[in-house]
Amino acid sequence: MTPDWGDVGTVLLALLIVLLGWAALTPFEMLGWWAGWFGNRIYNDNLPAESGVRTVRPSASSYLLFLSGIGRVSGQTLSYREQEFLRRLAETLPHTVIIDDIFPYSVNNMALTGQPYFARFWQWALRRKVNGPSLAGYIINMRNILQVAMSTDKRYGPLYNQAMAEVMLDSLLRYQYDPESNAPIFLIGYSGAGQIAVGATAFLSEWIKSPIYIISLGGIFSSDPGLLAAAHTYHLWGTKDNAQVWRLAMPGRWKIMTASAWNRVLRTGRATIISMEGVGHTGNGGYLDFKLPETGGAPPVNRTVAVIANIVEGIVRRTEPAPAEDNPPVTPA
Repeated sequence: MTPDWGDVGTVLLALLIVLLGWAALTPFEMLGWWAGWFGNRIYNDNLPAESGVRTVRPSASSYLLFLSGIGRVSGQTLSYREQEFLRRLAETLPHTVIIDDIFPYSVNNMALTGQPYFARFWQWALRRKVNGPSLAGYIINMRNILQVAMSTDKRYGPLYNQAMAEVMLDSLLRYQYDPESNAPIFLIGYSGAGQIAVGATAFLSEWIKSPIYIISLGGIFSSDPGLLAAAHTYHLWGTKDNAQVWRLAMPGRWKIMTASAWNRVLRTGRATIISMEGVGHTGNGGYLDFKLPETGGAPPVNRTVAVIANIVEGIVRRTEPAPAEDNPPVTPA
């Protein structure tokens, strides 16, 4: 049976109109937050600590905030791959507070499934994402992609990024972080959350004394001013990560844009690109895959944990005060 291309075109046009309308309405949630329509509350799931993640450590050497990819609907980690990654990372970094209950696609950390008007719709979409048909579940991904796009927007981005910086600061304070402390802060932005981490850094760095390090885990991000505010940016890039093609849609990431923030931090040595051979973006063979590869060797998640742990431990060693014997007291003349 020959398809009626006229009907197909009509359906595609209708979908395009819906998508454009949805994109046009995306900033209203953020603008409502800015106008104070939602109050000043930052919502938290108050989940119990598991496997060393979300554990308060009064003498923590550093703090690590994990910002999940676009498939999330709340601050709760639903992906088993992410849970296993964070568990292994917590075991490797026992003196680091690891916080993962941040929903990087909401200005006040409110879960999609807890929204006052559309909760049932997002609960339905989540069920479809988990149980199928998965195509319906991709509505969640599309919604969160639009939030990422808003973070890069020169008009709305500063407001959105400030809101996310407030959510991050609130999370740090809940885990007894001292704003006067010099303990380094690490923001891991996975996939689309790479942009959220970069965008929020410009504001978060103004409110705390600690140096902020961005770890882009296959991150999608623009040439945002937050790159200049970070002490250093580490971009983990899998050689089979096809999602990195999105950087081509961001002119500031092009080499010819020599004055862009991204090219400036590269040129001055404040950004490091770490190539991960044979690693893809997500799923089997992705950064967080814990299955043994058919070709042998360690699972990709082990390599990801090792790279991130080396970054954190190296920076902590450089920022820790020298032993007392290396700093003898000075006797006044």
